[in-house]
Amino acid sequence: QVQFVASGGGLAQPGGSLRLSCITSRFITSVFNVQEFGWYREAPGKQRELVARIGRSIDYADSVKGRFTITKDNARKRFYLQMNSLKPEDTAVYYCNKVPASDSWGQGTQVTVSS
Repeated sequence: QVQFVASGGGLAQPGGSLRLSCITSRFITSVFNVQEFGWYREAPGKQRELVARIGRSIDYADSVKGRFTITKDNARKRFYLQMNSLKPEDTAVYYCNKVPASDSWGQGTQVTVSS
Protein backbone atom coordinates (compact mmCIF):
# COMPACT_ATOMS: atom_id res chain seq x y z
CA GLN A 1 0.00 0.00 0.00
CA VAL A 2 1.30 3.46 -0.84
CA GLN A 3 2.33 5.69 2.04
CA PHE A 4 2.60 9.43 2.60
CA VAL A 5 4.62 11.28 5.23
CA ALA A 6 3.99 14.99 5.59
CA SER A 7 6.46 17.28 7.35
CA GLY A 8 7.47 20.92 7.61
CA GLY A 9 4.67 22.31 9.69
CA GLY A 10 5.13 24.54 12.69
CA LEU A 11 4.25 27.89 14.16
CA ALA A 12 4.22 30.91 11.86
CA GLN A 13 3.15 34.49 12.31
CA PRO A 14 0.44 35.98 10.12
CA GLY A 15 2.06 36.94 6.85
CA GLY A 16 4.78 34.35 7.30
CA SER A 17 5.73 31.33 5.23
CA LEU A 18 6.14 27.59 5.63
CA ARG A 19 7.10 24.85 3.19
CA LEU A 20 5.55 21.44 3.59
CA SER A 21 7.08 18.30 2.14
CA CYS A 22 5.49 14.95 1.35
CA ILE A 23 7.60 11.84 1.07
CA THR A 24 5.87 9.03 -0.73
CA SER A 25 6.74 5.36 -0.79
CA ARG A 26 5.78 2.21 -2.67
CA PHE A 27 5.06 4.06 -5.88
CA ILE A 28 6.33 2.63 -9.12
CA THR A 29 8.10 5.47 -10.94
CA SER A 30 5.89 5.32 -14.02
CA VAL A 31 2.80 5.48 -11.83
CA PHE A 32 4.13 8.32 -9.68
CA ASN A 33 4.89 10.43 -12.73
CA VAL A 34 1.27 10.45 -13.89
CA GLN A 35 -0.46 10.29 -10.53
CA GLU A 36 -2.40 13.26 -9.28
CA PHE A 37 -1.49 14.31 -5.74
CA GLY A 38 -2.94 16.79 -3.32
CA TRP A 39 -2.55 18.61 -0.06
CA TYR A 40 -5.49 18.44 2.29
CA ARG A 41 -6.11 20.17 5.59
CA GLU A 42 -8.38 19.66 8.55
CA ALA A 43 -9.06 22.54 10.89
CA PRO A 44 -10.64 22.02 14.32
CA GLY A 45 -14.34 21.46 13.97
CA LYS A 46 -14.23 21.42 10.17
CA GLN A 47 -14.19 18.74 7.51
CA ARG A 48 -10.99 17.82 5.78
CA GLU A 49 -10.65 19.79 2.55
CA LEU A 50 -8.44 19.60 -0.51
CA VAL A 51 -6.47 22.84 -0.85
CA ALA A 52 -4.06 22.11 -3.71
CA ARG A 53 -3.71 19.43 -6.37
CA ILE A 54 -1.12 18.66 -9.00
CA GLY A 55 -1.30 16.28 -11.92
CA ARG A 56 -1.91 17.15 -15.55
CA SER A 57 -2.87 20.56 -14.20
CA ILE A 58 -2.60 22.47 -10.97
CA ASP A 59 -5.53 23.76 -9.02
CA TYR A 60 -6.10 25.47 -5.69
CA ALA A 61 -8.97 26.10 -3.36
CA ASP A 62 -10.13 29.70 -3.57
CA SER A 63 -9.07 30.29 0.02
CA VAL A 64 -5.38 29.67 -0.79
CA LYS A 65 -5.16 30.76 -4.41
CA GLY A 66 -2.32 33.21 -4.96
CA ARG A 67 -0.69 32.33 -1.63
CA PHE A 68 0.08 28.60 -1.85
CA THR A 69 2.13 26.82 -4.51
CA ILE A 70 2.21 23.07 -5.04
CA THR A 71 5.15 21.43 -6.79
CA LYS A 72 6.23 17.88 -7.54
CA ASP A 73 9.63 16.20 -7.84
CA ASN A 74 9.25 13.04 -9.91
CA ALA A 75 12.89 12.03 -9.45
CA ARG A 76 12.59 12.01 -5.66
CA LYS A 77 8.93 10.95 -5.59
CA ARG A 78 8.04 13.87 -3.38
CA PHE A 79 5.77 16.85 -3.57
CA TYR A 80 5.63 20.11 -1.72
CA LEU A 81 3.42 22.97 -0.64
CA GLN A 82 4.92 26.44 -0.35
CA MET A 83 2.65 28.53 1.85
CA ASN A 84 3.12 32.29 1.84
CA SER A 85 1.13 35.15 3.34
CA LEU A 86 -0.21 32.79 5.97
CA LYS A 87 -3.41 33.69 7.79
CA PRO A 88 -4.76 32.45 11.13
CA GLU A 89 -7.48 30.61 9.22
CA ASP A 90 -4.78 28.47 7.61
CA THR A 91 -4.26 26.82 11.00
CA ALA A 92 -4.93 23.11 10.53
CA VAL A 93 -3.37 19.69 10.29
CA TYR A 94 -2.10 19.29 6.74
CA TYR A 95 -2.05 15.92 5.02
CA CYS A 96 -0.71 14.76 1.70
CA ASN A 97 -2.33 12.05 -0.37
CA LYS A 98 -3.42 11.06 -3.84
CA VAL A 99 -6.39 12.60 -5.60
CA PRO A 100 -8.81 10.97 -5.06
CA ALA A 101 -7.43 10.15 -1.63
CA SER A 102 -6.34 6.70 -0.52
CA ASP A 103 -6.82 5.36 3.01
CA SER A 104 -3.15 6.06 3.82
CA TRP A 105 -3.49 9.44 5.49
CA GLY A 106 -0.53 9.32 7.83
CA GLN A 107 -0.24 11.63 10.82
CA GLY A 108 -0.15 14.90 8.94
CA THR A 109 1.76 17.98 10.04
CA GLN A 110 0.38 20.73 12.25
CA VAL A 111 0.42 24.28 10.94
CA THR A 112 -0.40 27.01 13.42
CA VAL A 113 -0.61 30.64 12.34
CA SER A 114 -0.71 32.98 15.27
CA SER A 115 0.93 36.13 16.56
